[in-house]
Amino acid sequence: MHEALGDFAAAWAESGELRAVLRNPQLEPGAKAAILADLAGDEEPLFANFLQLAAEKGRAGELEEIAKEFERLMAREERRLTVELTTARELTDTEAKAILKQIEDAAGRKVEATQKVDPDLVGGIVLQAGSLRVDASVRGRLERLRNELVKT
Repeated sequence: MHEALGDFAAAWAESGELRAVLRNPQLEPGAKAAILADLAGDEEPLFANFLQLAAEKGRAGELEEIAKEFERLMAREERRLTVELTTARELTDTEAKAILKQIEDAAGRKVEATQKVDPDLVGGIVLQAGSLRVDASVRGRLERLRNELVKT
């Protein structure tokens, strides 16, 4: 079910038409349920039943938020930490694994990371995990130094 919900959330994000149809208040819940049943197929009956129930209860337009909350709860239950790692240049696999290992050791949890490249960082990394942001970039250090100099 977890994988099916993730796939559905990705399809939801890519299809403006699907979002528009499922959020349309003039479309009957039964019609939305039929659309979702077609999308779900027969491979995941539990997932198909979930989609049917969401549509029947008038929650079809909220499936994206439901999927995000489900993912957050699964990550907490599995003690998974999702982070966004931004670097000034593309990391090699070895470098990325070493950084993620350090984060896992510090957090005591399994880490799943997305990586971005921002050449404006000059060097170092910026790590975003939920609302926590750790800026260990050269740009960040220069900005902090500039702020300190302006204060004095």
